[in-house]
Amino acid sequence: MQLVNVRRTLRGSEPLGEIPPQKELIRNAVSMAWPSIVESFLIAFVGMVDTMMVGSLGSHAITAVGLCTQPKFIMYAFFMALGVAVSATVARRRGERDREGANRVLVQALLISIGVTILISITAFKFADPILRFAGSAPDTHAESVAYFQVLSIGLCFTSTTLIINAAQRGAGNTRLAMQTNMVSNLVNVFFNYLLIGGNFGFPRLEVKGAAIATVIGTACGFLMSLRSVSGSHGFLFLFDLHNLGFDKKTLRGLASVGSSTLAEQIFMRIGFLTYAKIVAGLGTTAFAAHQIGLNLLTLSFSLGDGLSTASIALVGRSLGSGRPDMAKIYGSVCQRMGFFFSVMVSIFFLSGNERIFRLFNDEPEVLQYSWIIIVTLCITVFAQISNVIFTGCLRAGGDTLYTAVVALISITIVRPLAGWVFCYPVGWGLAGAWVGLLVDQASRIAMTYPRFCSGRWTKISL
Repeated sequence: MQLVNVRRTLRGSEPLGEIPPQKELIRNAVSMAWPSIVESFLIAFVGMVDTMMVGSLGSHAITAVGLCTQPKFIMYAFFMALGVAVSATVARRRGERDREGANRVLVQALLISIGVTILISITAFKFADPILRFAGSAPDTHAESVAYFQVLSIGLCFTSTTLIINAAQRGAGNTRLAMQTNMVSNLVNVFFNYLLIGGNFGFPRLEVKGAAIATVIGTACGFLMSLRSVSGSHGFLFLFDLHNLGFDKKTLRGLASVGSSTLAEQIFMRIGFLTYAKIVAGLGTTAFAAHQIGLNLLTLSFSLGDGLSTASIALVGRSLGSGRPDMAKIYGSVCQRMGFFFSVMVSIFFLSGNERIFRLFNDEPEVLQYSWIIIVTLCITVFAQISNVIFTGCLRAGGDTLYTAVVALISITIVRPLAGWVFCYPVGWGLAGAWVGLLVDQASRIAMTYPRFCSGRWTKISL
């Protein structure tokens, strides 16, 4: 049985060169994907552990941390967009065998990142109070949310730099480095969670604020490892090449081509997610705590698609850089088929665990009553979610970021909050309605990204 039908994938057009055997295609995709999958899974898993450890303080603590999620990602939006641009552009330079060009991308992206980090960090810290009030904090969660968010804003310098360096390494094909740095970062995070949330081994009991401090300490460790990875001149990426300190039009144009549309996409996404979160927050602390547990589980499934998306960006970018758009489409299809397999496995796992999984986070009966409807909706959603992430990664690698931004605007900014509100309040389904709105969003996205991927237009864009 073939994983990918090459002729069908290429829509009847002739290959531009030799097509590797199926086993080699799968081996290449797996070797590139597994470190990214492990990395993304660890990030999601540690996020779940964070929620579990904070959940020991009560549903109010889960809600306090959950309310910071979208403001936090708004704070990270610029750097995530820049990271996508760096990864796609470095992958293209790798395919062109242009090491100096790849290093220029890294250095100039970091210089831009440093300036923006200072501005965003100061703004987020100073305006944390009104930001969290706007996000929907209640009197029993506000003070803890503000303290958590302010600590994260202080640690933004480590987060932003690590994002850019790891993005460059992924684009160069070094997905293991990003996995290793995140593994260490997450282990350190969990260790200090244990020390600081509950006040163990003589450390102060800082509760929710302790979880934030643990996150920053873990990120700082990951930053040091990432910095070390680009400090040696023997690797493909070398940060301290003084020839690359100045800005040049070609590099900035490549970053802007992908990054500007990706930033718009990130902004549209965060507006939609924040609006959606505010809708759910209106249901009360208990419902939002259950919702946050469900989102943690959804993030766990997303991590598998995100890892495959990272692999597709590297493989697609390299294929396009070497003049093989046919191989770009083939590798995209291989990653999508692998994603479908993961979707099946994740759905089986969640359905078999059901309420037992929720109990790992919180055992309050008021929270557990929502477990079944969230799990069922999640198991349906995961199929569209993982495919969406992979198809979007391919489009970004090809530079078709304007289209992905439009998809985000329509589906996440408009469809998700609107559908969530309608099913949540006018229809009267409460939290179940909010999750139906999420499912509608994912369905609308797959209806837009799949035809675009099949068209192949994204393979013809220059970077």
